[in-house]
Amino acid sequence: MEPSMNYNILRRRDFAEGLQDESLQIRIREDLTRDGWTLLRGFQPGMEDFSSLVSSLCSRVTFDPARSNTTDKTQMVDAGLGPIGLHIENGNTPRCPDIVCFYAERAAFEGSQTTICDGFAVWDSFDAARQSRWSQQMTVERDLPELIWKRYLANEHPAISRPEEVTMDHVLQFGQAVPGQAFDLHEDGSLTYRLTVDPVRGSVFGEGQRGFANAVLGPSHNYQPPRYTMADGSPVTPEEIEEIRAIAETSTHEINWQDGDIAILDNTRVMHGRRAIADANRNLFIGMGTI
Repeated sequence: MEPSMNYNILRRRDFAEGLQDESLQIRIREDLTRDGWTLLRGFQPGMEDFSSLVSSLCSRVTFDPARSNTTDKTQMVDAGLGPIGLHIENGNTPRCPDIVCFYAERAAFEGSQTTICDGFAVWDSFDAARQSRWSQQMTVERDLPELIWKRYLANEHPAISRPEEVTMDHVLQFGQAVPGQAFDLHEDGSLTYRLTVDPVRGSVFGEGQRGFANAVLGPSHNYQPPRYTMADGSPVTPEEIEEIRAIAETSTHEINWQDGDIAILDNTRVMHGRRAIADANRNLFIGMGTI
């Protein structure tokens, strides 16, 4: 099966005002609605330009607590040198971002292509039995060190901004604000955290169609590997994950980065990953949030 996703490129020469051009914002949203992603090329942005673009697309910005911030809206991507499986960004967190933006300040000479995969296409490739199974909800369980979960909560809770401000009241308030969460707090401050999610979902940019969009195929570079259990009590096995990985690969494309490129993804539809890095002399940054 040949992948059928359009390879969208929005070029600087077509937008008189560059990243600030109102028509660019319209084209970005059109591409996200139609195909789930787009690529901006030739705009020669700096970090502040990228940060401003993230702000214009997202009403609220979120972060990965295991990454280093580069601005108040963006972070550096640092996930080793090996290949990374397909996933939606922050897919195992209670507030999953709608949009994810990547900025290749300096592209790799070889390797490290970002992979993108349309969850709609993956879902359509499932047979009836697999669709029935994955229509259930799924619980993600993983162990989180104290600093990691407190950094995340400090960003997500409106009343605090620093990890050292977190109290049990804040934990309980956030648990009530976002359904489907449960946890066990340990003496060393770590959490065993459980989150119930829908592994198949609709896109924030569309109505009706559903896609396989989650983090089951993805990495655990900065975290302990999660444990996945379906609503019927059955575990998601490594063998099942590999079967789905093979199906998803038939609908996977690669972004061959050039310096200054910006990729924008519908994180409720399109999963992404990475081929192995052959040239470590590259800089990639991320910004994400809700529309």
